[in-house]
Amino acid sequence: MTDKADVPGKAETDSSRQTHRRASAQLLEMLVCPLTHANLKYDIETQELVSERARVAYPIRDGIPIMLVEEARVLDD
Repeated sequence: MTDKADVPGKAETDSSRQTHRRASAQLLEMLVCPLTHANLKYDIETQELVSERARVAYPIRDGIPIMLVEEARVLDD
């Protein structure tokens, strides 16, 4: 049986979401393109991290950036 104290309230849920967003933003700032070492831009529509310099996009699967060159999609001009 679950005690009510063990169930997170709305304030805790909102707080944990904000923490997750901050952590995600910080992670994105640390990630760079493995080819060029340039910063990446997050494309929310395609769920990819885009390297404009290398003209490739790295997929994000289940919330995990796949930073392998062989997994990157070449961008059209």
